Amino acid sequence: MKYLRYLAVIGLVATSAAHAGEAGDLVFAERGPWDLSGGALIWTLEQTGPEVEGFKPLGEGTVTLDQVVDASDGKPVLQLAEDTARIKRKIGPFPVSGGDPTVTFFLETTTRDMAALTGGSPFYIRNRLKDALFRGGEVRHENGTAVAVFRPFADDKNKERMFGFETLELHFTIADPKAPIRRMAARTGPLAGDKPAYVSEMVLQ
Repeated sequence: MKYLRYLAVIGLVATSAAHAGEAGDLVFAERGPWDLSGGALIWTLEQTGPEVEGFKPLGEGTVTLDQVVDASDGKPVLQLAEDTARIKRKIGPFPVSGGDPTVTFFLETTTRDMAALTGGSPFYIRNRLKDALFRGGEVRHENGTAVAVFRPFADDKNKERMFGFETLELHFTIADPKAPIRRMAARTGPLAGDKPAYVSEMVLQ
């Protein structure tokens, strides 16, 4: 996932968030300017699913959001680090006053994985995810915590060709709209051909 692609997704968030419903407003609430001078934020990452050609689940790992110094101007910027048995990489930089890089990472990971498992177009998948988060969803309240829930492909005209991803649900657990999202999860039912469900989850430590 290249930085320019992340910028494109963030741009979509920035230009469309004003049209989001209540659920989308919670996910895309303004959390900047970020101040991580006191230490990085770490989410545990766990991903399971079928092992097929072109896709192997990441297993367990971490996603870290940290504040670093931009070597070009000496100013603080944000950086993501993904660390699993399969992938170790740094992603960014992101502006400290911009959107939430972890949401962008989570949605782009879901897009990439769904495209790999279904053979579908990542551009189509990304746009459907964007539409769902900006225009749909529902908010559940569990023990004083809001959970924004989305079903991006439940009514999609192409759902019969999605190999089980028409059952995809996205869950965002949000205790405080201004604070980092505590949990992000993408989950399907069993996939076509009796393959196991796809589950990808990030939980703030």
